[in-house]
Amino acid sequence: MKFFLIAGEPSGDNLGGALMAGLKQLDPDAAFIGVGGPAMAAEGLESRFPMDELSLMGIWEVLPKYRALKARIRETAQAVAEARPDALITIDSPDFCLRVAREARALNPELRTIHYVAPSVWAWRPGRAQKMAQVVDHVLAILPFEPPLMRAAGMSCDFVGHPIAAEPVASAEEAAGFRTAHGIAPETPLVLCLPGSRRSEVARLGPRFDEALIRLRDRVPEIRVVIPTVRGVSGLVHDMARRWPTAPIVVEGAEEKRAAFAAADLALAASGTVSLDLAANDVPMVIGYDVAPLSRLIIGLLLKTDTVTLVNLVSETRVVPEFLGRACQPGPMSQALYRLVEDGEERARQIAAMELTMRRLGRGGEAPGLRAARSVMGAISAAPRPR
Repeated sequence: MKFFLIAGEPSGDNLGGALMAGLKQLDPDAAFIGVGGPAMAAEGLESRFPMDELSLMGIWEVLPKYRALKARIRETAQAVAEARPDALITIDSPDFCLRVAREARALNPELRTIHYVAPSVWAWRPGRAQKMAQVVDHVLAILPFEPPLMRAAGMSCDFVGHPIAAEPVASAEEAAGFRTAHGIAPETPLVLCLPGSRRSEVARLGPRFDEALIRLRDRVPEIRVVIPTVRGVSGLVHDMARRWPTAPIVVEGAEEKRAAFAAADLALAASGTVSLDLAANDVPMVIGYDVAPLSRLIIGLLLKTDTVTLVNLVSETRVVPEFLGRACQPGPMSQALYRLVEDGEERARQIAAMELTMRRLGRGGEAPGLRAARSVMGAISAAPRPR
C-alpha cells in the first residue's frame, strides 16, 4: 500500500515515525511519501521539503510566512493528487494539514483521508470538528475522551493510545550516571527548564523562565538547571543558555535527555505534550505559556476549559499549576516551583495524578504506533462514508 503522510512539527514527526513502523509490521511492502522530519526519515520517508518550514504557532508568527505557506499547501495538495495514495494521513498541524486535505480532496474526491491527533475542540473552537469532518474520514485520537466528540461531528474515530505511554524511561542507574557525569550530587535539586520546541516559544518564554529560576536559586542556592532541547531550536537554546546566570546544562541526544528527565526533581515547562514526558518520569512541574499579544487576545476569547495541561485533563484533577498569557510571569512561577521543593504533600498529589494519567493513556498496552496502524488499515478497508 502507498501512504502520503504530512507532519509539521517534532511531536508529529515522532507520531509519524511510530505509525510508519506499525504500518510496515502490517504491510512490509508499504511505501511512504510526503513531509516529515528525522523520525519519519528513519522509517523511509524522503521529505518533499524541510518540516521546519511548518513549525509555526500563533497568528502573529504565521502572518510573515503566509504566502510561502499557501504555496506549500498548493504544491503538497498537487503532489497528493498525482501520487494517488491509498490514504492521505495528516498528523497534527491542522492549520496546514487540513488545508492540504481540502485541496487534495477537491482534486481527487475519492481520496481517503485520515487525521492523526484530534483537534482540541474540548479546549477551544468546538466548531473545528464539524469543519474537519468535511475533508477527513477517520481520526486517530491520542486522548481517551476524544472519540465521542469526533464521532458526533461525523467522523469515525479510534483512541489509539498516547505514544508517551509506551516510551522507555531511563533507569535509576542512568539517572545517577547523568548526575555524576555533570557533577550534580544526589541530594542537589535538579530542575528541568523546557521553554518549547519552536523558535517563537523559546524566544518568548526563555527569558521569563530564566528569571523565574534565578529567583528560585536565590531561595534554594544549590539548584542545578538542565535544558533539554531539539534540533530545530538547538542553536537558539545554546546561545540563550550562555547568557543565563543559572549556567544551565544543555542536552540534546535522546539518551541523555531521557536520563535528565529521570534524574530531575522538578520542572518549569511550556504547555504541551512535554507535560506527559514529565508525567512518565514522575517529575512534578509548573507550566508557563504565552503567545504574541494578538494571538493571546483571540485565544483568550475562545478558550473553553479552565486548564490546558494534559495531566490535569486526563487525570481529571487540577494539581499542576499553570501560568498562562499575562500570568506567565517569573515571580508567580518561581513561587510555585519553591512550593514543589518544600511541600512533600503537593509533590505527592502531582505524582499520583501523573500515574493515573499514564494508565489512562495506555501504559502497559499495545504500542500506540501499531494500534494506530491497525486503525488506519481498518479505516481504509471500510466502505466510504456518504458525503
